[in-house]
Amino acid sequence: MALSFQELEKPYLELDASFRKLRDFCRDNAIEMERGLGFLEEQTMRLQTQECASLTALQKVQMARHPLRPYPWDLQERIFRNFQELHGDRRFADDAAIFGGIAELDGQPLLVLGTRKGRDLTESMNVNFGSAHPEGYRKAMRLMRLADKLGLPIVNLVDTPGAYPGIAAEERHIGEAIACNLRDMFRLGVPVISIITGEGGSGGALGLSVANRVLILDNAYYSVITPEGCAAILWRSAEAAPQAAEALHLTCTSLLRLGVVDAVIPEPPGGAHRDWDATAAFVRQALLDNLRQLKQLTPEQLRQGRFDRFRKLGQYAEY
Repeated sequence: MALSFQELEKPYLELDASFRKLRDFCRDNAIEMERGLGFLEEQTMRLQTQECASLTALQKVQMARHPLRPYPWDLQERIFRNFQELHGDRRFADDAAIFGGIAELDGQPLLVLGTRKGRDLTESMNVNFGSAHPEGYRKAMRLMRLADKLGLPIVNLVDTPGAYPGIAAEERHIGEAIACNLRDMFRLGVPVISIITGEGGSGGALGLSVANRVLILDNAYYSVITPEGCAAILWRSAEAAPQAAEALHLTCTSLLRLGVVDAVIPEPPGGAHRDWDATAAFVRQALLDNLRQLKQLTPEQLRQGRFDRFRKLGQYAEY
């Protein structure tokens, strides 16, 4: 099996601890070593960047699941202003696993949607461990229709292992809820940008990702199934998870090459969990760049561009 994220990070944490001790020692003893310490810090960041670039597919998945990684709500708080959350699907309930509301980005009003994960057991249970029920997707679609009526761009921040697969979700038609989102998002006449910030699991992620631009953070993944689920079905063994992860082509490099995502958003050295503010700054800049381009298009061009983008996926040639 691949190394866990704790084992992957152990050398970085030990190096950070040593670096802090050296800096404290220099400060306490009035030793001037700022230039040398700056050089060491630069080399450490370069090493972390190189190590992250060499991660295997399963290690990328583990980084995407890091418990200290910024979730969509954390990014929303750092990127947008005056966020006003809206609740409920007007049919059954308000699903806490998906949040949405009106916010501002550089003075531009827009709709922000995102998935929620918890930091502890109580919070995780309240948001169903990031897996939404049908009412979550119906709430998201209700808000997207509202944004379309008001002419507001839509930004979706996605980090979910997948939609909830339990009996309650089946009883309330989870498949239909996601299918309706896929259909109706193609009809929206406003710019839609979806960003995979951590886990992009199956239809749960796709239900928020029928967008003009689909972006992904460097250590996030986007896949039809988790490596563990794929290994259990095809190899009938959890030990095959690394092999399954490679076969699924779920990393940002493979997704970009296949055209499943349109761009990769960089992360700070060592991963997004090491600097939430820097990660939010990268995401913010990517949003501004893409919104600037999409706002120049007419509603019909936006619909056609979204349709053409997804029609290209999985193209093949007959000989």
